[in-house]
Amino acid sequence: MGGGIAGAGAALALHKAGFDVTVYEAHPDSAEDIGAFLTLASNGMRALAQTDASDAVTAIGFPLTSMRVLDDTGAELAQVPLGEAGTPHLRYRCLRRGDLNAALQAEVTRRGIDIRHGKRLVSVDDGPDTVTAHFADGTTATGDLLIGADGLNSTVRRLNSPHTRPTYAGQHVFYGYTGDASETGRPETITMVRGSSVAFGYTVSPEGETYWFARVSDAPLTADALAEGTPGGLRDLLLPLLRKDAGPAADLVAATTDRLMVTNATELPTGTPWSSGRTLIIGDAAHAASPATGQGASMALEDAVVLAKSLRDAPDTESALALYDRLRRPRVEHNITVSGNISRGTRTPSGPGPGGPGPRGAGADRPGDDDLVRQLEWETDLWQPAR
Repeated sequence: MGGGIAGAGAALALHKAGFDVTVYEAHPDSAEDIGAFLTLASNGMRALAQTDASDAVTAIGFPLTSMRVLDDTGAELAQVPLGEAGTPHLRYRCLRRGDLNAALQAEVTRRGIDIRHGKRLVSVDDGPDTVTAHFADGTTATGDLLIGADGLNSTVRRLNSPHTRPTYAGQHVFYGYTGDASETGRPETITMVRGSSVAFGYTVSPEGETYWFARVSDAPLTADALAEGTPGGLRDLLLPLLRKDAGPAADLVAATTDRLMVTNATELPTGTPWSSGRTLIIGDAAHAASPATGQGASMALEDAVVLAKSLRDAPDTESALALYDRLRRPRVEHNITVSGNISRGTRTPSGPGPGGPGPRGAGADRPGDDDLVRQLEWETDLWQPAR
């Protein structure tokens, strides 16, 4: 259920593992969220490589190989390699979320996997041998396992765990694009600004377009403010905070005339139940974190590979889901905790960067993470070490 990053990624991995899989997407086309951008970190790119999908993603967006850090005076504190910059197919990649969704869904279709749009889930009948999904258009689908990859506001999670809901993570996050900035930026570099009251980051595409974000610690914005905010109004909210500091942030936002958006950062509580009978939630549906570590999309792609391998290697579905939970939960819940602490200002991030959509954050893409490499490596057996 869901054809976004987690759903399309899971479909690719399950198909490679030999399973018959169908994707059901509520939205009528490929890109429900076309506005915000994200970065896929090296760990996410590693997961993509295990499903032979690297080319589909490196054909869009642009690579990021280094991170520069500025303080609130505009002085440079550091410039360091980003992730596994020396390996082309594992380099960080900056993309628009909608473009990534469309690319992954196109790869799903290219491999002959059925993807059905306009299918909004309303209920689930979970039996001893099969599980049946009921859709708003009156149709149904029956299978051995139902995977909820339906995002932060997951219907599958609501049906199985109605009291588990996203909570505010302490910041609202602005995103914008401008082609009119005087700041040219450095090639393949994301610049992080440790502002006095705003964590700001930006990068410049090969075409000269600046992508930027700003994380502001404050009370959550109301639903009306989120729905009715105009680019000009949002810019006026942010600029006074940025003008307290030197550096490029204020000028970049001032140059952004129309392509500007904002969202409240949210997270799910650790300990959220992931499975019930023959249903399972993955990705943001299971372990959404604030964007401070920039790991949401990469963690979802890791989920896809480890889930497919668990189902392939374990002797039965129940054992596979237990194995998947055991392997994934410590890692993703650590990310929730670290990212949330950064957003709420209760922990200073390690390393040179203040976190954001892409920089190391919790160190989740650390080269040499042997456990992660083994779990993602397609040829390794996940079940035998679990005995």
